[in-house]
Amino acid sequence: MEDMIFYDRLQFAFTITFHYIFPQLTMGLSLLIVYYKWRFLKTNIVKYNNAAKFLMKIFAINFTMGVVTGIPMEFQFGTNWAKFSELTGSIIGQTLAMEGLFSFFLESTFLVLFIFGEKLMGQKLHFLTGFLVFLGSWASGYLILATNAWMQHPVGYEILENGKFVLENFSALFSNPWLLPAFLHNQIASLVTSSFVVASIGAFYILRNKNIEYGKLFLKTGVIFGLVSSLLLAFPTGDWNAKNVAKYQPASFAAMEGIFKTEEKGAEIVLIGQPDMVQKKLDNKIAVPNILSFLTYQEWDKQIPGMDQFKKEELPDNIPALYYSYHIMVGLGTIFMAIMGLAVFFLWRRRLFSMKPLLWVIMFLVPFPYIANLTGWYVAELGRQPYLVYGLLRTSEGVSPTVSSGNTLFTLLGFVALYMLLGLLFLVLVGKTIHHGPTPQKH
Repeated sequence: MEDMIFYDRLQFAFTITFHYIFPQLTMGLSLLIVYYKWRFLKTNIVKYNNAAKFLMKIFAINFTMGVVTGIPMEFQFGTNWAKFSELTGSIIGQTLAMEGLFSFFLESTFLVLFIFGEKLMGQKLHFLTGFLVFLGSWASGYLILATNAWMQHPVGYEILENGKFVLENFSALFSNPWLLPAFLHNQIASLVTSSFVVASIGAFYILRNKNIEYGKLFLKTGVIFGLVSSLLLAFPTGDWNAKNVAKYQPASFAAMEGIFKTEEKGAEIVLIGQPDMVQKKLDNKIAVPNILSFLTYQEWDKQIPGMDQFKKEELPDNIPALYYSYHIMVGLGTIFMAIMGLAVFFLWRRRLFSMKPLLWVIMFLVPFPYIANLTGWYVAELGRQPYLVYGLLRTSEGVSPTVSSGNTLFTLLGFVALYMLLGLLFLVLVGKTIHHGPTPQKH
């Protein structure tokens, strides 16, 4: 049974990790596309229109890959997690169906119109199609996160005698106190990724002395949006999310902060340390006293429950992974603010475009927002364990009893091979698009 649960979780973790590489770019990129198209309507400067259409090509590749890699995840609800689907389907099925029927079709339909309909529609309608692509992508994220928010903090439900969950209050799904902070944090994180990608493309063009005009445009846009979104990621959205975890999942909060023992007079914030699960302590710890209590409750001496206050079966089942994921996410976010702050300073001083060492850093920094986004998801999902629906349905109760661990491992290996090919195809397509550049070909 333990092997079956392990492989079911491993397969879903792999497929969702690979899938989320793509929408985390498209959601933020859609806003930058709308921004460039708006600048074109306002100034009638053609480079803004070309920049919007160029980024939409990258968006389309990402969107297609996101659709292809998202389909297997839906099937896994019926194969690996059939019991979970049976018990909660009447609730989570509603938001997932809304995402597929409304947001996906809105996004895909107007994506096609944006790419092929500019001459037919005129510029104002063309802008509208871009805005509707943005609206569809963000609505999709909202509905997916409404599903996840209910799993993190279930509201508006009733449990029948047969164990099935039914929805008593539909509006409760969208007034869930977990939803808005998670949604805003997720979307801002997506904007961080997109900003870094755009800035990286700009740095690449400048360093290669190719498409210099667009390189400067992309770099300027990327670092400004990157700084603003990195700051918003930390406060207020990150702070709001952390307070939610402390309020609704206190055992998870203690684990991700590395609080093994409750301190009577305020909790310290750990900068560096390695969890020792045998001795129940952090090794080589560097911490600042009382800061965590102040950040969480605005009281220096406020007590925060440690892991010693909870039963073992209520604690996350992989505390080191949760702890490291959280600290990697926070550490990278701090680095992002510092680098983008430095870049904006040199932009203000009109020296950024000639600062080759910094341009190299910006160009090679592009994988790290993806890592930060993924570790952020790991924090949310590892923190919810050992539950599928927090406090109500344990992970061990949601697996499919008829699917063996051998079958799951076999299909996982198949996914790994297939996704490696898809990943290579994606890199080739995006690489060719960037190499071609935003300048229209002359016929």
